[in-house]
Amino acid sequence: MMINKSARGFGSPGKYIQGPGELLRLCEYTNLYGRNVSVIIDSFLYANTSKSVVSIYPEGSTIECISFGGECSENEINKYKANVTKISADVIVGIGGGKTLDTAKAVAAALTIPVIIVPTSASSDAATSASSVIYTDEGIHSNFICHKKHPEIVLVDTEIICKAPVRLLVSGMGDALSTYFEAEANNASDTANYIGEGYRRTKLGLTIARLCYDILLEKGLYAKIAVENECCTEALEDVIEANILLSGLGYENTGCAGAHGIHTGLTELNGTKPYYHGEKVAFATICQLILENKSTPQIEEVINFCLSVDLPVTLEQIGVEDKHKNIEIIAEYSMDSITSEPFYFTKKSLFDAIKTANSLGNMYKDRFIHI
Repeated sequence: MMINKSARGFGSPGKYIQGPGELLRLCEYTNLYGRNVSVIIDSFLYANTSKSVVSIYPEGSTIECISFGGECSENEINKYKANVTKISADVIVGIGGGKTLDTAKAVAAALTIPVIIVPTSASSDAATSASSVIYTDEGIHSNFICHKKHPEIVLVDTEIICKAPVRLLVSGMGDALSTYFEAEANNASDTANYIGEGYRRTKLGLTIARLCYDILLEKGLYAKIAVENECCTEALEDVIEANILLSGLGYENTGCAGAHGIHTGLTELNGTKPYYHGEKVAFATICQLILENKSTPQIEEVINFCLSVDLPVTLEQIGVEDKHKNIEIIAEYSMDSITSEPFYFTKKSLFDAIKTANSLGNMYKDRFIHI
């Protein structure tokens, strides 16, 4: 929907710091805000990470590590608020995946204290945003909260990320892949971004979105190979920055469009549940390009990139059988989520784009296998 004001807006975390071994310097960063520290850690990382974090701090420090319960829900947020209040924490640290980080942001926002975000994989761009996705205790999507401010620091330890499963890095590339094309759609339709109540895009936001795409195409395959060998190369550092920082700044400062809207439709089918967000977004990006009638070289470039890093290019690769009813469900549930494409389209034209993208993906996949 076209924005009705001329002001431009841009938002970002206070600081972004990325490099090998940066988690070992956590004490230096939390000391900027105070001596009492509350750390929320993913449950499957808790045993080792909590010991490592506590060992960083000098004797006499007030530091409490809490194991994340698994869902960013109102009940979990209230539980952590009580813990943080009990030790009069000056700063909150979130260590882990998206739901852990969103919980840390929500607790910090509710108590108006600083938050430091430490992602342990480069699977999404959630770390940099001023928002949290809220679920029920059972894991059903509930609502979306926009916070007044971004994290004070996003701290990315690339030694940790290079040891995470390669599928997480590749999924992050799938999510980041959509950033540039959705930015273009929002710019063409003059749709509000996600800063505050929404503003027009700055040139910087659009440039970041383009840079994100360029880095993926140039360095994505080399970054994947590095992680497969648990190596931390400059190519991997570049792609981690693209997945977390550039994609995060790009989507928040320019907006989402067809790819994420179609992703919403895909989630209505149970077969897609075992697949990561970015894996579904990658296929949905191809659908967006077909819907927008992009050039053949552009579509080929995206499909060939996906094939080179093992991102899905067909419905079957994300657990969906190529049936009329399935594609109809995807199209129907995508319609309300796509508000920023710069042209009129119908459920039928969206159905046709998804169907065509799937057939095209199968064709290129077969060719790729036989190279």
